[in-house]
Amino acid sequence: MKKINKYLQRAIYLCIALVTISSCSDEYIDNAKVIAIDSESFFNSEAEYYQALVAAYDPLQSTFINVLMGEIASNNTLCGGESATDVPGYQQIDDMIHTPVNAQLQNLWSWMFGGVNRAAYIIEFKDEIDFAGKDALVAEAYFLRAYYNFELVKWFGDIPIKPEGRFFLGDEKSIPRSPKADVYALIEQDLEWAVDNLTYTAPQVGRATKGSAQALLGKVYLYQDKFDKAATVLENLIQNGPYMLESDYSKIFEFAGENGPGSVFEIQYTDVEGAGFGCLQCSEGNVAVGFQGVRGYSGPDFTPGFSFNVPTQDVVDEFEAGDLRKDVAILDIEAWAATTGAEFTTGYEHTGYFNRKYIPRTRSANAAGDQNLTNPNNYRAIRYADVLLMAAEANNRKSSPNDALARTYLNMVRERAFGNADNNVTTSGTNLTAAIYKERRVELVGEGHHFFDLVRTGRGDQIPGFTSNKNEVFPIPFEEIQFSQGNWSQNQNY
Repeated sequence: MKKINKYLQRAIYLCIALVTISSCSDEYIDNAKVIAIDSESFFNSEAEYYQALVAAYDPLQSTFINVLMGEIASNNTLCGGESATDVPGYQQIDDMIHTPVNAQLQNLWSWMFGGVNRAAYIIEFKDEIDFAGKDALVAEAYFLRAYYNFELVKWFGDIPIKPEGRFFLGDEKSIPRSPKADVYALIEQDLEWAVDNLTYTAPQVGRATKGSAQALLGKVYLYQDKFDKAATVLENLIQNGPYMLESDYSKIFEFAGENGPGSVFEIQYTDVEGAGFGCLQCSEGNVAVGFQGVRGYSGPDFTPGFSFNVPTQDVVDEFEAGDLRKDVAILDIEAWAATTGAEFTTGYEHTGYFNRKYIPRTRSANAAGDQNLTNPNNYRAIRYADVLLMAAEANNRKSSPNDALARTYLNMVRERAFGNADNNVTTSGTNLTAAIYKERRVELVGEGHHFFDLVRTGRGDQIPGFTSNKNEVFPIPFEEIQFSQGNWSQNQNY
């Protein structure tokens, strides 16, 4: 969080997760101030709870990998990069040939479980002392544990959970992987606690609110086909929350558009604390942005990057004529170069297109470190347009469909996209369902959601190389299976 990152140097660095679940490299430890503590000597003041909360938020910045890799896994983009061997973990996921031996999946597992454990530390000791606002602070910890667990269950399916608190070394040999239904039940419980104890106003920019928790709860219901519950919670958010669509879609992804009126939950990044390839999770900048930049670029507005995650012609063609989102979401580098005189080189799987929402732009004068690793672009994790489209789907697919309301929410998004009501959808039933799916793809392209939308709606076969009853989830990293000493079995067909 940009506004609380300044506290990170004196925050507790909670490298206390299972070694097998959240290993901390020497570089990661060296880049944070480590304070030797134990649970008995901590949580004695409001300040210490706050320091622990800062530490629990910090792994959100590591979710750059979830977004980048999630988009690569879908049919929206190709992996790209310099060559077919540039970051093999990404290349394998793009081709759907990934195995349990994949360094990037190992990173995602480790970093997200690190987040779970940091949030669980606060939950475990939530009753040590009382102070004004403690329930809201603890509610943020519940939200964060839910957020990290939701990422894990999306990627890996059944995962170990420990509702009462932290994981400890040795738990991997005794705590089983819980069925997805049990994981979701814990996530729902955490989010319900957060909804009940948070308000719509965050105490600092970037912190979770009641709206963040409602939106994530609605999404969790949607992922389980609990459409009636999803419709209810999302309707409550729409009617009572403070959010609205930014009138100009192009402003959303500008620096000036960060934490705007349509931002329901946004992961904060800054470019004033540098990082290196030895510890990508140490970066306070958005690592994915540099990875998606135009290779060898020289010209206005943008800076160069590594040409990963390049959009396909297929997704570009999904945009209808007159859709103002296309030029915001997709950079046609040939057309841009012809207009501006910009120069560039091409990388592996060059399509001519780049994810314009998240490519590196000119940085501040105070920027530090490798410009490809410290970009300040916030990640708009939950946008109000996403909420409206989830509500549209939930109303269309619930036990007693309300297609009129579903169309209302869908067309709110479309009217902004086209600048008029001439392209509003009038269909119903399954045709409306298909229209909502299409709208989610073009509205959210480049934001890491499409693979999971395809999988949860049974459309994974649209992804080249996808194998049913296998690729709906990703393999548990080989190292974790080894460390569990037979306690955890591998996902089906891996």
